[in-house]
Amino acid sequence: METTTFLVLQFLAHVLADFFLQTQKMANEKNSLGFKSRLLPMHILIVFVCSWVLSFQIEFFVGAGIIAIIHYIIDGFKAKANKHPKLWKYAFFIDQILHVTALVAVAFFFEKYHGLEPLFELPVTVTFVAIVTAYLLCLKPANIIIKEVFRSSQIDVAVAEKEKAETLDGMEELPNAGKLIGVLERILALTFILIGQYQAVGFLLAAKSVLRYKDTDTLKTEYVLIGTMLSFGIAVVLGILAGAI
Repeated sequence: METTTFLVLQFLAHVLADFFLQTQKMANEKNSLGFKSRLLPMHILIVFVCSWVLSFQIEFFVGAGIIAIIHYIIDGFKAKANKHPKLWKYAFFIDQILHVTALVAVAFFFEKYHGLEPLFELPVTVTFVAIVTAYLLCLKPANIIIKEVFRSSQIDVAVAEKEKAETLDGMEELPNAGKLIGVLERILALTFILIGQYQAVGFLLAAKSVLRYKDTDTLKTEYVLIGTMLSFGIAVVLGILAGAI
């Protein structure tokens, strides 16, 4: 197993543990209570299992344990970061940067001092794993990232959310339609990037602009425009990175 493959697999383990296998209740309690959270140990156990299983190496038991312990410490202090007068805006991004830095460091040390000897040869390439990870990031993680960007920028979304609930051309919008549209547009944009159809991404963006906005909905237009730019930006960056690996 190559180092790049091992790193991508560990990052995939982080994405699964921190976004898909962590419930909203776990996240809320962890963010507010820190080390006092009763659900934090369960989350850390999930982190450990995902990291160990996706290493495909029995010997990485120690490495996965170190990653889990560091994850526990970072998540435990996140509650204080959320209450900090200056850091609260960037708590999510600091948290994720520290997690990824920790798993990269552990993975490099393990590869250097032990070597990478998986139980069996993986039937897939590193590019395939990277593409799968990119598509997963386009789902729930991207929605959370966009939300946190709004939060860190202190954009008042309360009024915008009220605007979204109002009628558009006499038709009421579907609940959570914005999230679903965001997911679909990111999946399409990522797919177009991976197959080299860059012009299709521009067409998709233009089509959404025509169908989605009205000139009179200034507040809503600005709100959705920022979200759209972030959404497409995430998909484009993921497509370029996944295709380059």
